[in-house]
Order: sequence, then C-alpha cells, then structure tokens
Amino acid sequence: MDDDTYCATTGPAALGPVVPADAEGPYAACVLCQKPTEYPESTKGATLCPVCAWQEAGRAACSG
Repeated sequence: MDDDTYCATTGPAALGPVVPADAEGPYAACVLCQKPTEYPESTKGATLCPVCAWQEAGRAACSG
C-alpha cells in the first residue's frame, strides 16, 4: 500500500465533516485554519480541527 492510498483511507479527511450537519450552537474555530471544530465556543485553550490536530501530532512526533 502506498502512502497516498493509506492516508486517503485512514487520515482525518476520511472521517467526514467535522461538525455534524444537524448540530446546533456555535462552534469554536480552529486556531490554524479557522474551520469549525467539534468543540463549543466556550472551550478554553487552543482548539484544532481533526485535520490540523493530525498534522500537529505528526510534527511533534518528528521533532524529537
């Protein structure tokens, strides 16, 4: 299996939309890309969408 196939089926983009279509209420924006996250606006701290969280985890793992 090549990297493109693996990432297309297991990465955060394969998870679907971040916020469910029938969800109500304001959601916090991702601090990196400004897309809505699954967290409410009242969440404290830096909120990341699944795509940016996945990328940050990869950067942290390789920075050692």
